[in-house]
Amino acid sequence: MHNKRYDGYRAYQYLDPADLPRAELVPQLGRVNSTRVPTTAEQEARVEAIFRDHLIISLHDHCFVAPKDLAGFLEFRRTGREFTAYEGMAASGMDCVFDAMMDGTAMITSRAGWKWDDVIFDIGMRLSDIAHQDMVKLALTTQDIRQAKADGRIAFVVSIEGAAMIENELDRIDVLYGLGMRSLGIAYSEGNALGAGLKEPAHYGLTDFGKRAVKRMNQLGIAIDISHSNDQTSLDTIAASKDPIFITHAGARALWDTPRLKPDEVIKACADKGGVIGIEAAPHTTITRDNLRHTLESFMQHFEYCVDLVGIDHVAFGPDTLFGDHVGLHSALREALSLGASKGTTPYPQVEFVDGIENPAEAFPNIVRWLVTHGYSDEDIAKAVGGNIMRVLDEVWVR
Repeated sequence: MHNKRYDGYRAYQYLDPADLPRAELVPQLGRVNSTRVPTTAEQEARVEAIFRDHLIISLHDHCFVAPKDLAGFLEFRRTGREFTAYEGMAASGMDCVFDAMMDGTAMITSRAGWKWDDVIFDIGMRLSDIAHQDMVKLALTTQDIRQAKADGRIAFVVSIEGAAMIENELDRIDVLYGLGMRSLGIAYSEGNALGAGLKEPAHYGLTDFGKRAVKRMNQLGIAIDISHSNDQTSLDTIAASKDPIFITHAGARALWDTPRLKPDEVIKACADKGGVIGIEAAPHTTITRDNLRHTLESFMQHFEYCVDLVGIDHVAFGPDTLFGDHVGLHSALREALSLGASKGTTPYPQVEFVDGIENPAEAFPNIVRWLVTHGYSDEDIAKAVGGNIMRVLDEVWVR
C-alpha cells in the first residue's frame, strides 16, 4: 500500500542550513508505540487490495513535522517554514490529502494569526518546497488526484480552515484560488466578517457578506468547510450554497456534547445537500460517553453513528492528525487558537496520544483494517475512504 515515489527528500533541503530555524524535529515514524489493528493474512490481503484499487483521501490533516520542543512553537512558526513530512506521507497509503496548512499559527507579522500577508507567505513557502521534490504534487482538479494515484504520487490540496484573512475583500477569495487553494472554511473558533465560529453565541449566523462569499466560492469552484463554524452559521452556509459542502473534520455531538462536534440537525442538512462529514481524531475530540478514553475505537464509534444517521454515502475521514506531539501542541496553542472553546464540561481522562490513529502514517492503514475486520464491504469502504469525497469534488471543483 506504500508504493509512493519517495526518494528521501527532506523539507527545504534546497536551502542553506542558516536559512532554516534551529529546532530539532520529531521523528516522522515510530515516535510513540501506537497499536496496529490486528488482521488475519486474508484480511490484510483485502486491505492491500483496497489501497491498490481505490482512492485513499484524507479530508483534513496537517502533514507537517513539529519540533520536539513545543514551548517555542510560535516562535518556530514565525520563521515562515512549515516542514512537510515527506517520509511519513510516503508510509501513509494516502493518494490525496487536504492539508490544512496551520495558518492560524502563521504569525510572521502578527501575534494574532490569520493575517493576509502571513497566509500568503505560508502558502508560498510551503508550495515552493513541494515544487522541489517529486512525490507530493499540488492538486487543482479531480484529474490531478486521479493522476497522482496512477503515478504513485500524493495529491496535495491547499485547505484553509477559516476565512478571517479575507476581511471584507471578496476578491481575496479569487487570489487564494489563483494561488492553489481549493478548500476554505467559513470561520475558525472566533467569528469573522463571514460568520460565527464555534465560540460565538448560538444565534449568530452567516452574515450578508458571508452569503456573498459563499456565492463567490461556488462560482470559483472552492469546496466550502463548516467544521469550526457554530451551528447557525453551519446551517446558513448549507442553505446559501448551491453546491454540496464539507464538514471536513468533526464528529457527532449526540455521542459527546461539545461545541466542536456537530448536532444531528447539521449533519443531516449537510447530507441532504449532497455533502460529506469527515470524522476527526484530534486528541480529546471524538470520544463518547461509554468510551471516554480517546482511541481509534471511540473515533470509529462516531463514524458508525454518522453512517447510521445519514448513510455511508455521506461519511468520510478527516483525521486531523500531524507528525508530533498533538496533545502538547494543543496546550501550546490553547490561547492563540481559542481551543478551550471547543471543550465541553464532562470530565474525561487525558491521553498522551490517540492510540491507533496517532499520525497520518498510521491513520488510514488502521482505519481500513478496522473497517475490514468489522465486516464492511469493499464497496462501502471505497466510498468512505475517498469515493464520497470525489463525488462532491466532481460537482464542486468546476473549471
